[in-house]
Amino acid sequence: MRISGAPANEVGSETSVRLANDLKRCRFENNDMSQQELAQAVGVTRQTIIAVEKGRFVPSTLLALKLARFFRKPVEAIFHLDDSAPDEPGRG
Repeated sequence: MRISGAPANEVGSETSVRLANDLKRCRFENNDMSQQELAQAVGVTRQTIIAVEKGRFVPSTLLALKLARFFRKPVEAIFHLDDSAPDEPGRG
């Protein structure tokens, strides 16, 4: 199953806002779960988990909900808007 999302710089129309996450912390709170184990549990590749953790990829709503369900947390406990993110070079 392929779950698509958007590159991290395409969230909303404001370039100074990015989607931050605590996915890595959630993995470590879950018995030091590996990226591969999490990827298999939610049906994506390890590369997708890496990209989401590093903020290079904004997960689809479906993937965000699957991650929240897996960790038994509200989506907002894993993902949040970061208004302090600097604008990307060459933008705005």
